[in-house]
Amino acid sequence: MNVKIAIVDDNSFLIHAIKEKLSFFDDITVKYTALNGSELLQQLEESHNLDLILMDIEMPVLNGIETTQFVKQKYPQIKIIMLTAFDNDENIFNAIKAGADGYLLKEIDPELLHNGIRETLNGGAAMNPSIALKTLKLLRNPNSIENERDKEEISLSKREIEVLEQLSKGLSYTVIADNLFLSPSTVRKHIENIYKKLQVHSKIEAVQKARNHNLI
Repeated sequence: MNVKIAIVDDNSFLIHAIKEKLSFFDDITVKYTALNGSELLQQLEESHNLDLILMDIEMPVLNGIETTQFVKQKYPQIKIIMLTAFDNDENIFNAIKAGADGYLLKEIDPELLHNGIRETLNGGAAMNPSIALKTLKLLRNPNSIENERDKEEISLSKREIEVLEQLSKGLSYTVIADNLFLSPSTVRKHIENIYKKLQVHSKIEAVQKARNHNLI
């Protein structure tokens, strides 16, 4: 599958460097680049046919964390990997809370960057080891394990989880259909299946139960 990505960084030299790293891989197309979050959001309005965004944190006008929040609200299907210059960045936790799917260092070599993009699109989380360690320390939270057993009993498909994520943002069926390039009737069918699997009867219940089971 050809992966469509955007690169957002206020340093055009760094954008060029990242593009060069990705040029080794013919399964990746850089659809567009932006120098700040605001510019990215304008481009997304025109075309949101993107799989993933590589996002800088420190940017003028609209920084990477605020931009991530905006993108995830409106286009939750687009994955976002934060690129940072330092692994001791205090923004790590905020970026993850804002909805970032991964966190890598700008100095990363091409192979690892490519693997990180692929891993993130497959539902994983690309993370530089030193950043992962810092995140773990921030997140030492025993409650996250308590739903592990229940979680196994409910298995939703990747597509159903995408639909549910969109639903949790309060988006309408038609917007979800547009975001995921599906027909509204297909979205409706997915939602019926989700209700069945989760054994719920309303959108609110579905979202709540999915969150409790760490599905979204």
